[in-house]
Amino acid sequence: MAGETLASLGRSLSFLRTKATLSPVDAGVLSRAGAWFPIIRESFTGAWQRNVTLAQEQVIAFHAVFACMTLIASDIAKLRMKLVQLEDGIWVETTSPSFSPVLRKPNPYQNRIQFWENWMMSKLSTGNMYALKQRDARGIVTSLYILDPMKVTPRVSDDGQVFYELRPDNLTGITSQIIVPAREIIHDRMNAGLFHPLVGISPLYAAGLAATQGLQIQNNSTRLFRNNSMPGGILTAPGEVLESDAEEIKAGWEENFGGENMGRVAVLGNGMKFEQMALTAVDAQLIEQLKWAADNVCSAFHVPPYKIGIGEMPKFTNVQSLNVEYYQQCLQRHLEDGELCMDEGLGIGEGVGDQPYYGTEFDTPNLLRMDSITQMEVLDKAKNILTPDEQRGQLGYPKTVGGDAVYRQQQDYSLEALAKRDALPDPFGSARPPSSDPAALPPPAAPIKDGADGRTERRRAAEDIYRRSRQLRIA
Repeated sequence: MAGETLASLGRSLSFLRTKATLSPVDAGVLSRAGAWFPIIRESFTGAWQRNVTLAQEQVIAFHAVFACMTLIASDIAKLRMKLVQLEDGIWVETTSPSFSPVLRKPNPYQNRIQFWENWMMSKLSTGNMYALKQRDARGIVTSLYILDPMKVTPRVSDDGQVFYELRPDNLTGITSQIIVPAREIIHDRMNAGLFHPLVGISPLYAAGLAATQGLQIQNNSTRLFRNNSMPGGILTAPGEVLESDAEEIKAGWEENFGGENMGRVAVLGNGMKFEQMALTAVDAQLIEQLKWAADNVCSAFHVPPYKIGIGEMPKFTNVQSLNVEYYQQCLQRHLEDGELCMDEGLGIGEGVGDQPYYGTEFDTPNLLRMDSITQMEVLDKAKNILTPDEQRGQLGYPKTVGGDAVYRQQQDYSLEALAKRDALPDPFGSARPPSSDPAALPPPAAPIKDGADGRTERRRAAEDIYRRSRQLRIA
């Protein structure tokens, strides 16, 4: 894209230059270099007015911040985004020559994994992700370019229309400052509305102070161990020490017993002694404080601490339950945002006229994949719902002969057969004829002669009673 003209970004892309007043949103400020920053970079209340800000690159250097951001971005990036079509109320994966290519390859210099990782890193670090669209002659979006959020300023016209001011960016081919309408920008914002509907808020707004504390703890620990784990202190003497003598003693002490000489044996006279001043790592509860700072960062990013190696794993070992918790607590909102932004950005999902009803969807089963034993148990219980081929497909096996039908046991009946049975006047044969009606009773058996012992008549009478009672129950 470098070196190309603005016209090459899309023939139908109209960059608006208007005489109307375009005001930057209230929750942002322009720096001297022209970059736009949301007013959220305060480490404490009033820090911005005192020009005390948190450098983003320093905060991201804290291990918990870096781990949370890279975990979320990489987990979302590894999920394939599918083009789906609504058929009979069910979303079914499909392909389209108009929309599938941009989902597979968003732009010339990024594949889909790099694109979504860049998308999430921009959103998590600044609260905002801006993507510029490139269209063809038909108006179809063929490429998406993620912009540097520090070079984009949302603006609102007098009549309430939204525009975006873009400053030069060689990677996307923007060589001069321009203003584009909102329809040419995909704007995914995080925690929007806290200060302004068009300004997203990064989790670093809440995690910045904890990250700074964690970095200070690590820096102090580094200095302590650089001094052979010996804290600083003071030399005291029982009598008065002149300032010139104090300076000489201090210089000699630092030269002989500081830095690389830390830990050497010192011989003191005239009642002089060394007293420790700085707190040791144990006294300062360094490990506890460092864990507290990391836990606060995880809380701001909604990441379970065990996901980045902080604290203990949950006692239960159900992999799917852990992944579902992580999905619902942290990832689901980002995935839903990405799908909806892509639907609106590509102009799909409305089903205009006879066009199909398209949408985009992340392939989340890869994220929620359970352990092999649980997966086999679930598939076995779903055998009356899924075909064998569908079950084998989830395990990565090819189709097999006779695997395209759902099988049930012989004693099971189809819903259609049960519906016909229920349509009968007396589907369960619960009606009973009145006992006083002789016609309703089966005719008695013909009499037979008794045998010599009289047992034949009794046996036949019993059989006749049994036969008649059976017929009454059936009726």
